[in-house]
Amino acid sequence: MLNFVKNWYRIFNYFCSTAMTLSFFKYQGTGNDFIMLNNTSGIYDKLSIADIQQLCDRKFGIGADGLISIVLRQGYDFEMVYYNADGTQSFCGNGARCAVAFAAKLGLLPSFHTTFLAIDGAHQAWICEDEVKLKMSDVEPIQYLENAYVVQTGSPHYVLLDDKHTHEHVLEVGRAIRFNERYQKEGINVNLMEMTADGIQVATYERGVEDETLSCGTGVTAAALVYAQLQDLQKGAVKVATKGGHLQVQWQLNADHSYTEVYLTGPAKLVYNGTYELEG
Repeated sequence: MLNFVKNWYRIFNYFCSTAMTLSFFKYQGTGNDFIMLNNTSGIYDKLSIADIQQLCDRKFGIGADGLISIVLRQGYDFEMVYYNADGTQSFCGNGARCAVAFAAKLGLLPSFHTTFLAIDGAHQAWICEDEVKLKMSDVEPIQYLENAYVVQTGSPHYVLLDDKHTHEHVLEVGRAIRFNERYQKEGINVNLMEMTADGIQVATYERGVEDETLSCGTGVTAAALVYAQLQDLQKGAVKVATKGGHLQVQWQLNADHSYTEVYLTGPAKLVYNGTYELEG
C-alpha cells in the first residue's frame, strides 16, 4: 500500500508540474550581461514575458540586463531575438556582439564573418580573436534639442554632455528624462558623455532595464556620433570608455548628415553556463 501511494504521488507531481528546465549560457560585453538560449530547435518558443522577467531578475533568477534567443532564419546564419530585462524588445549592440560569439560557439557561422537578422534588420559582424566587430544600421541625421542630442541607433538615445558619472547622478538624470512627458510612453535611453584626452567616456541609463548598465552598445554608438558632430569629423574612429570596459566606434558622415559604415567593436566573453528550473 505504501509503495502504491508513493508511486501515485510521483505520477501526480509529474503531470501537475509546469516547471521547465532551461540550458543557458551567460555572456557579457564590457559588463553588459545577457542570458543566451540556443533556440534553434524551437524549444523555448513559448517563453512568456513573465518568464523572461523571472530569468533576468538578479535576486530571484539568473540575473541579466537582457535575454537573447538564437533562432534559425532562412537566408541568414541566425536570428538574434533580444529582450530587455522587463521583457520589452529592442536592438542591443553589446547583445548583438555577444550573440555572434555564442552563435560561433554553436557552430552556426561558416567563417569569422556572419550575416544575421535582428529586430532592426540585417547586420554583418566579424570575429577578431576575443573581440567582435559589428556593423550597425545606418543612422539618420542627429536631432538637436536645446542642450542635448537624440540619436536612433537601433534604439532611441538621448545624449548630453555631463562629466558627473556617479551611479546616483546617472539614475537621477536618466529617470527624469526617460519618464518625462515626452518620452514616458515609448521610453528613451539616456547617455551622459564626457570628452577626454583620448576619446570619450559614457555612462548610460537604459530603458527596459530601468537602471544604469555598465555599458550600452547602441548608447556608446550614439555618443560617438555626437562626438563626431561636435568635432566636425567626416569619418574616423573614437575610443569609448564605459564603466564595464572599452569599445571603439567608427563612422562615415554623408552629405545629407546621415551616417553609414558605422561599426562597434569590443569584447564578447562567455561567463558561465548552466541549467535553470523555470517555475510555471
